[in-house]
Amino acid sequence: MAQFDHKDFRIVEKIRTFQGYFAIDEYQIEHKLFNGGWSQTFSRELFERGDASAVILFDPEREAVVLLEQFRVGALNSEHSPWMIEIVAGIIEAGETSESVAIREAKEEAGQDIEQLEYIGKYYSTPGGSSESISLFCARVDSSSAGGVFGLEHEQEDIRVFTMTLNEVESGLNRGLIENATTIIAMQWLLLNHQRLKKQWLIDN
Repeated sequence: MAQFDHKDFRIVEKIRTFQGYFAIDEYQIEHKLFNGGWSQTFSRELFERGDASAVILFDPEREAVVLLEQFRVGALNSEHSPWMIEIVAGIIEAGETSESVAIREAKEEAGQDIEQLEYIGKYYSTPGGSSESISLFCARVDSSSAGGVFGLEHEQEDIRVFTMTLNEVESGLNRGLIENATTIIAMQWLLLNHQRLKKQWLIDN
C-alpha cells in the first residue's frame, strides 16, 4: 500500500488554462515528503480527459478476439503506423456506468453483442499528466460474423473490425506490433486467463 493518501497533499491554487473537447488545468501543489516535512509549492499541468471503459471481446468457442483498427493522432510518430490495433473503448459520460459503456461501445464500434462480462480492473493510463482512469473488462462474444467498418460518422470514426486467434495475438505482442497500452494490458490478461474463461463460459452455456 502507498505510504501517503489524500490527506497528505494540498492544492494551493487551480486554474483552468484550456477548455475544448478536453481541458487542461494548472495546479499549484504541496505534499508531504518521504524524509519528513513538506515540499515547496510546485506547478503541474493536468490533462483532464475523463474516465473511460475498455473491453476485450473474446470468443471462447473459436479462441478468437475481435479487434479494431483506427487512426490515432497521438501515434503520428509511430515507427509502424498511426492506425492503431485496439480493443473497444469509450469515455464514461455522466449517468453512465463503466459496464454500460462497455456494452454500448461493443455494439457501436464492433457490431458485437456482449453475452457475458468480467471485470479485470482499473488503472490510470498516464498519471504523470492526465486524470484519465480506465475500467477494463473482458466480454464473451460470438465472433462468427465479426468484421466490417463501424463507428459514428459525426464523431469522425472510421473503424475496421477484424478477428485474431489467440496464437496470432501472442505473436503480435511478441513482435511488438501492438502499441496501444490498454490493448497490451488486456491481451496479456487474456492470455493468462483464457483457459479459465473457456471452462467457465462454455459450461455456463
